[in-house]
Amino acid sequence: MPQVPQTFDALAVRTWCGLSLEALGRAREEIDAINVYPVADGDTGTNLYLTLESATAAVEAVFAGHEVGAGYDVGGGREAGGGRPTLADAVRAMAHGALIGARGNSGTILAQLFRGMAQVLAADSETAHTDGPGLRLALRQAADSARQAVAHPVEGTVLTVASAAADAATGAEGDCGTVARAAYEGARAALAATPGQLAVLGRAGVVDAGGRGLVAVLAALVETFTGERPRAFAGEAEVHARVAGTSTDADADADPDAYVDIVGVGIGGVHPDVCADAVPEEGGPAFEVIYLLEAEDGAVARLRKRLDRLGNSLVVVGGDGLWNVHVHVDDAGAAVEAGVEAGRPYRIRITHFGLGDVHTGGPGRPPRERAQRAVVAVVPGEGLAGLYAEAGATTVLARPGEPPASGELVEAVRRAHAREVVLLPNDAELRHTAAAAAEQARAGGVRVALIPTRSAVQGIAALAVHEPERRFDEDVVAMTSAAGATRYAEVAVAERQSWTMAGICQAGDVLGLIDGDVAVIGSDIALTAEAVLDRMLSAGGEMVTLVLGDEAPETIANRLESRVREGYLAVDTVVYRGGRQGALLLIGVE
Repeated sequence: MPQVPQTFDALAVRTWCGLSLEALGRAREEIDAINVYPVADGDTGTNLYLTLESATAAVEAVFAGHEVGAGYDVGGGREAGGGRPTLADAVRAMAHGALIGARGNSGTILAQLFRGMAQVLAADSETAHTDGPGLRLALRQAADSARQAVAHPVEGTVLTVASAAADAATGAEGDCGTVARAAYEGARAALAATPGQLAVLGRAGVVDAGGRGLVAVLAALVETFTGERPRAFAGEAEVHARVAGTSTDADADADPDAYVDIVGVGIGGVHPDVCADAVPEEGGPAFEVIYLLEAEDGAVARLRKRLDRLGNSLVVVGGDGLWNVHVHVDDAGAAVEAGVEAGRPYRIRITHFGLGDVHTGGPGRPPRERAQRAVVAVVPGEGLAGLYAEAGATTVLARPGEPPASGELVEAVRRAHAREVVLLPNDAELRHTAAAAAEQARAGGVRVALIPTRSAVQGIAALAVHEPERRFDEDVVAMTSAAGATRYAEVAVAERQSWTMAGICQAGDVLGLIDGDVAVIGSDIALTAEAVLDRMLSAGGEMVTLVLGDEAPETIANRLESRVREGYLAVDTVVYRGGRQGALLLIGVE
């Protein structure tokens, strides 16, 4: 048997994350299939996996930083002897990674569970919480903080399973392995009881999907400290999945293992169609809105009250100035506006559940049909996200300096819910990420065409000629041609001294980049923008697109429009507000 950690240290955190990711990877599809609450949209397993993937990546980054001697500013210090991060480093990274990568209702709650554990394990105190008693405290804090993050906790969900795990751990005496096993067994038993606590689960004959995912994560915790996978997760192929109410065993209703087997294989015997008639509530909200938010505690408290009035399934997790907000609403714009009033929202994701989703109609209504074709686009600002969404695209918001991962693009393709997808990365640096996402989506049966757009203005040009009624290949060719015929530029401020194609720039200089290369260095934003525009139009053009960032001067749009109107005949100009897009100004010339 390989050596296993005896205490909760950084290596244990790393091992736990890796094993959890593997466990959720094995169970993802089965968990998706039993997802009937709060919305039967079949994505809980995927959301939990993506959340854990982000947490794991953050922990790996901590270890990589220490291995090269660079350190990692998450908190804590280094262990004596060098080379390995402290427990505080690792658990804070795990919690932060889960927070910024949280997906969906269950993923957001999982992020708060990790944060609760980190509050105990990384606490500055004379007593190190690295043993069994420390793990008991961490599990208790995790369950309590997750419950507090949910506006209206419901029993029979992942919150119930987390609380049961903490309760069982409280009565366990011994090392981390003993405590972890007690928590796991308590969670399994609680999961088995969820169909009796939540009517929608009972009608569908399934256990709670979020709770099922948490049991997988706790099983990985047991394996971390014992080296052995718990029995319900060993030999998955041999375990018979039985759904409560469908078993022919006369003793099934009285036998807790009637559900334990389901826990072990992730409802391997349940077909996704079992969820079709399971309706939590008729006439649910039409949109899921998720965003990260930089805001003070007081503003977040007011935000909770406002969002609670707008919709349901409200979960706000995080702290120390960074939060993850999740809510189901009918007015997605109002939910985002509430975030803007509270602070700085970014990585905004809006998912339309669709008129045909099971949660928005009466019993017996079939799941939403796939669209024939959709466009998925990466956009750099909230304003452009709204513009693209109005044109029918599914968007992935990219924050400056934080490009989306391939998993985010794959999730967007899934949200688009179409047989054919046109993918617009809108950034030259994302071409490999987008290609990887396209390959993964194709493996899932979706026909994907990747158009190598290098700027959001090229994406606008492609979207303008998009016609879903055309043959797929013809549509892709037309969009590719429109994007390729659009020269792109941006005006930005230099952050540091650097060598460029136009000479040496200093920090604070205004840079004009054309087709990705610095072409103009100036000191005035408007003059630099005019110089860039003149260079682009010297080769001809019929349409100028201007996308203004939040920090662009108020007068620059009128000034550039006047210059085009007075200096270039038969050239039209269109202006959009891009929001927090990084660059002061994006320019496109078709």
